[in-house]
Amino acid sequence: MSFFVHPQGICETDSVGDGTRIWAFAHVLPGAKIGREVNINDHVFIENDVIVGDGVTIKSGVQLWDGIRLGNDVFVGPNVTFTNDHFPRSKHYPDKFLTTVVAQGASIGGGAVILPGLHIGRNAMVGAGAVVTRNVPAGAIVVGNPARIIGYVTDSPKKDDRRGVAATSAPPFDTTLPGGARLMPVTVASDLRGSLAAVEFATELPFQPARFFAVFGVPTKDVRGEHAHRTCEQFLVALSGTVRAIVDDGNARAEILLADPSIGLYVPAMLWGSQYDYSPDAVLGVFASKPYDSDDYIRDYDEFLAAVNSYS
Repeated sequence: MSFFVHPQGICETDSVGDGTRIWAFAHVLPGAKIGREVNINDHVFIENDVIVGDGVTIKSGVQLWDGIRLGNDVFVGPNVTFTNDHFPRSKHYPDKFLTTVVAQGASIGGGAVILPGLHIGRNAMVGAGAVVTRNVPAGAIVVGNPARIIGYVTDSPKKDDRRGVAATSAPPFDTTLPGGARLMPVTVASDLRGSLAAVEFATELPFQPARFFAVFGVPTKDVRGEHAHRTCEQFLVALSGTVRAIVDDGNARAEILLADPSIGLYVPAMLWGSQYDYSPDAVLGVFASKPYDSDDYIRDYDEFLAAVNSYS
């Protein structure tokens, strides 16, 4: 046998990858599919319609119910609770249980609760004890009940996933950002009558805008963006308040605090972008190089990574 089962563990499935270890008092039902080099700790229960990827760690006291999907290199902390039915009743079963996906490289801290049918994004970090009620974006760090985004993993999403230091202000204009993104000055004139911010389209932006829109009234717990554009370029300015912006080229990620209308963020095409932690008075102005086109959006992070790799 190419995998290990402790004498006091029970493994009823033949679909187990090389190097996997199943420890005492764990029980894996016959329909489960377990990858390579998985470490299943004591007192873990895994139902039939469960898929566990390669390199996964499942700590003690975890139950994986029907419909749970764990991607490669996922970490599940002790006593994490997964659910698969919004309205459970004893002896009443749905035709199909909801599918919950924890994407590659994500980590879930001890005692967290994951509601059914959610997607935990690639390399996301769920804090210990969090109650996750909504999808978690790729690379997001969430804590609390209900879980809310407090930051993003700011190092390379393919390497070490320490959080890093969140920006307290926009970095200098010459700071190197992923994927050709860069900070650019916006002309601001101020006097006793107030302030005016102005942009000359023909000379001060890297593209000729075809559309402008503003984002405002966003609850601070929510996130905007979470997509890439195939061809559209954008220029972001915090006209009022503060917004944290993420730019991610698939190999590196950076976080910028937009807090001054004299500073704008240029976001080229094929960069994954998201904005979060809007202050109550925040108004984010966005200039776009193309009219709205739903086909220009990439809304799935794994699809974005595949597209990036196809261009390289």
